[in-house]
Amino acid sequence: MLVNVSYNNKQIDNKIDQQVGKPYSLPERFKLKGIGSPKLIITQTSIQIHNLLILDNNRNQCNIEMRPNGIIVGFRSLLESYALVIPFHKLVLYKGKAEEYSIYKDNYFIKIQARTKDKEIHRFVQKILKAKTRLSGLRIEDI
Repeated sequence: MLVNVSYNNKQIDNKIDQQVGKPYSLPERFKLKGIGSPKLIITQTSIQIHNLLILDNNRNQCNIEMRPNGIIVGFRSLLESYALVIPFHKLVLYKGKAEEYSIYKDNYFIKIQARTKDKEIHRFVQKILKAKTRLSGLRIEDI
């Protein structure tokens, strides 16, 4: 779900909370050692997101916020803020090229730059993958 989150809208907030859960409380954030990513450089996107990003001449960047049941990828275009809401069961995250992570949800995707020296980004992606694995539980192959 790609939504404009520039303005306070209870309906959109409720839809986001239904998809990925309510934000973590402050003690949970300390326990997880942070739930937000550093600034991420976007290298490639799906056509829907690309059409938003080309409206201005700024460098394309985003950030990721973890929620109990998924993630929110946030980015800005012109003076508007947008969020790609991705529940864990629809999240596909992998490292395609040597210095790039790919985040997919249905027909949306964002590829972010992750150079070898950017250890923070690698740690944060590992944290997301662990949370996804923890939430998915036991699979039939594990029995």
